[in-house]
Amino acid sequence: MVHGVTKLKILFLCTGNSCRSQMAEGWARHLKGDRMEAYSAGIETHGLNPLAVKVMAEAGIDISSQRSQHIEEFADTSLDWVITVCDNARESCPVFPGATRTKHVGFDDPPRLARDAGTEDEALAHYRRVRDEIRAFVETLPESLTEESD
Repeated sequence: MVHGVTKLKILFLCTGNSCRSQMAEGWARHLKGDRMEAYSAGIETHGLNPLAVKVMAEAGIDISSQRSQHIEEFADTSLDWVITVCDNARESCPVFPGATRTKHVGFDDPPRLARDAGTEDEALAHYRRVRDEIRAFVETLPESLTEESD
């Protein structure tokens, strides 16, 4: 922790908290843990996606101990930002009390894209692309959060 500076509390929100929001939390903890406290949750809980765990491990980040959490678990948490990473979560995002601001940054859904994949390698290609797009976004944090919330 930087002396005298409070870390931003950021929640990454997705539909099922199984893939995209989990990867975002993992990247944020790994790349920006000195500047922010990262969490993830879903409108529903679908469990941790094993292919998301696998592609994050390829990048040197272990998210296997993270768990799928419901948004209601954060009802009493003072958050600075809620970042929705899928359109469904954006549309279903509850109103948060206090000074919480929201931002939407949509990413493709790897499980949906990989549904018709013939092999695991074909499926993993979708996960890897989205993983890398999420990393590129997380690298812009927290500076990119100074824009108007949406």
